[in-house]
Formats: sequence, C-alpha cells, structure tokens
Amino acid sequence: MPTAVIAFDFDPFLRIGDGAVRWETIAIAAAILAAIVLARIGARSMDLRGDDVLFVVLGAVPGAVVGGRLGYVLLHPDFFAARPAAILDPGVGSLALTLGVVGGSFTGGLVAALVEGGVGRWLHIATLPLLTGLAAGKLAMVFGGRGQGQPTDGDLATAFLGPGPWGSLSPATPSHPSQVYEGLGGLLVLVAMLGVLAVPAARRPDGRSFLIALALWAAVRAIVASTWRDPVVLGPFRTEQLLDLAIIVGCVAGIVLLIARERPAPEPATTG
Repeated sequence: MPTAVIAFDFDPFLRIGDGAVRWETIAIAAAILAAIVLARIGARSMDLRGDDVLFVVLGAVPGAVVGGRLGYVLLHPDFFAARPAAILDPGVGSLALTLGVVGGSFTGGLVAALVEGGVGRWLHIATLPLLTGLAAGKLAMVFGGRGQGQPTDGDLATAFLGPGPWGSLSPATPSHPSQVYEGLGGLLVLVAMLGVLAVPAARRPDGRSFLIALALWAAVRAIVASTWRDPVVLGPFRTEQLLDLAIIVGCVAGIVLLIARERPAPEPATTG
C-alpha cells in the first residue's frame, strides 16, 4: 500500500454493554437533527410556527423514498431490467441521494402549501438546513467506510482497514474519498449561499435561494461523480452526472420564471 494513503483503522461501532450502534448512524442522526433545528430557527425568524417544520419534514419522506428508489434503479438499469420485481423490494439495493432530494423537495413542498407561509417561504427557510444536512451527512459516511470512489495512488487516497464491516467494495484498496470531496464541496456551497443571501434580491422568500443552492449542490455532485466507480453511459458522463445536469437546468428554468413573475406587467397603451 502506498505510504501516502490515509488509512482508517477503527471500530465502526459504538459499543455499550451488549449493544452496538454504528458511528455513521449517530453522525447522520446528528446531521438531520442539526438541519431540523436550523429550519425551526429559520421558521421562527419569519414568524412561522416552528412546529410546522416537523410536518414539512414528514411530508418530504415519501417523496425522498420514491425518488431515491427511482434514482437507484436508474443507476443500475441492467440489474433491475433483468429483475423488475426487485424494484419494489426494499431488501434489494438501496436509495440514491440525488432524486431523493428532488422527490423530498416536491412532496415536502406539497405539505408546505397546506401550512402557514406557503411553498416559497418554506423553500427559502429550507435552503441552509438542507445544505447543512447534505454536507454533514456525506462526511458522516467516513465513519462507515462508505462512498469510496475509484482506486487511486494520489496523496488524498484513503483506505479502510480492519474487519469493519465497511460500506464500500474493496475498502482496503486506496481510492478517491468521494464522500469527503462531496461533503467539503457541500460546505463550500453553504458558505457561498451565505454570501448569496446577503444580496437583497436573493432573499426574496419565493424559493429562488433554494433553487440556487440546489443547482450549486448538483454541480458539486456532478464534479465529484467523475471520481465514482459507476460506468460512463453517454459521452464522458455517468448516469449520476446526467441527473445532476438535468437538475441544474430545471433550477435555472425555475429561477428565470420567478424573476419573470416579479416584473411589473406593462401598462396598457392610452390614446387621446
């Protein structure tokens, strides 16, 4: 193993008596809690009920599950084409993040339309909490050895030693720490959005800040996906990158529509 490799060799479980829980699970739970707390603070700052945050979060769950499953199927089309019944089997495979975020945003928005404040304001409130949860959640994957990218002998290569169990295939093989790349990229987007929100036009509570953040996050994910182990499917792109590009286009279109809506309608011409 190259000496430049950053090797992790620790017990991925917190053991208490006869029980054990994965450190990754604890870290992800902390990331979700932090995002919810930030959302409650944001809701109260806009004179909305903090308790409604839980309704919106619960409303996002079905969309996140359905979207995440659809994304996973798109990432592994050959497997599910041969086993279509497995698409609905939760014991086979997992969920993918990108369409999970999109699906969760959609159904969460539907619930937001039913509570005080409206969809735009709740999307505005969700901007920073979502980025916080996504970035921290990705970094939490290090505790489980998940999210490793392609093998590499670069200085930033990481490997997971010991019995684990670890979440990546061939965890001891020095590889790109794709999960760390994306987590740090998400933190950069979070910092960038703090700057964006300093611009008055971006602070309009109509959802544009959420769309800007989502587009930037998708751009980071598309870049990081170039280090993934997934196969290239179209030109230089992997399936994940195509999904990210579609999200970017959709977000830009949404921002343009929001800007167009705020323009005053032209006054009718008068004669006389």
